[in-house]
Amino acid sequence: MDVDAEGELRNPFPSPPSIYTNYTSHNLRLLSILKSRQTVTDASDDTALVNQQDILSDQKDVPSSDLRSLEPPRVDWILEEGHYDVFGDKWHVDERFQSLAEAGVKQLYPSDASVDRRAHLQAVLRTLLDSYLKLLSATGQPPPTTSAYVDGVEPTKDWQHHLGWLHTLSLNLMAAANDMRPAQARANVEGLLRRQLDLRREETKKLHARCDALEQTLATLQKQSSHTLSSNGAAAAVLESTELDPMTSAGHAIMILDNSPLSKEDVYAWADGVD
Repeated sequence: MDVDAEGELRNPFPSPPSIYTNYTSHNLRLLSILKSRQTVTDASDDTALVNQQDILSDQKDVPSSDLRSLEPPRVDWILEEGHYDVFGDKWHVDERFQSLAEAGVKQLYPSDASVDRRAHLQAVLRTLLDSYLKLLSATGQPPPTTSAYVDGVEPTKDWQHHLGWLHTLSLNLMAAANDMRPAQARANVEGLLRRQLDLRREETKKLHARCDALEQTLATLQKQSSHTLSSNGAAAAVLESTELDPMTSAGHAIMILDNSPLSKEDVYAWADGVD
């Protein structure tokens, strides 16, 4: 594998495989023809496979690449093996966190979830800081002399020892944090539910306050309408009980019931009525 291909595999955002250019309508049609014609021959045996150029000799623009590579992967094979490879990395069908024991790392905190791990994790954190300071100190030391070699083998450097401890301690902290993911998710959900409950209580309180204000407004309007109706009833009773001459009675009625300005025709009509 050349340098460009290796760099492409390690790229966080790699380019799509170049094989995608082979997935044309023409090539897929040739693949279907090839599969239909290979059913006559023994296509199950790789040693007996006939050259696709001979099988598709009556077709145009037959590619030199193997058309069988265009077939989709066998999902049943992937499920049977339990993993698949993408861009040089192996991915498991059943996604799960790898334990420290499976990764070959020494676990520095108790595995039992019922045990309080805070003291152990604080010790791991202090050891991590101490190892980091020792690593900084070791980087300032001079390289070993030839007299320190044993049988021509270079002795293990101090910084390598501290770096190994940093690796182990970091993996332990990450594994402990991953173990706390379910509890963290549960706490986040509880916090969201409490926040929603508080918001609904505040909205309900505002609705009750608005309803109380509307009830007070309606009560005030009802009281004012009752007072107006009672005043109009008293005025009507006074008009019915008053027995005056037609002129006085009509004039009183005009004063109370009609306050609009009189026209000349109204005066003539009133005079005719008096006569």
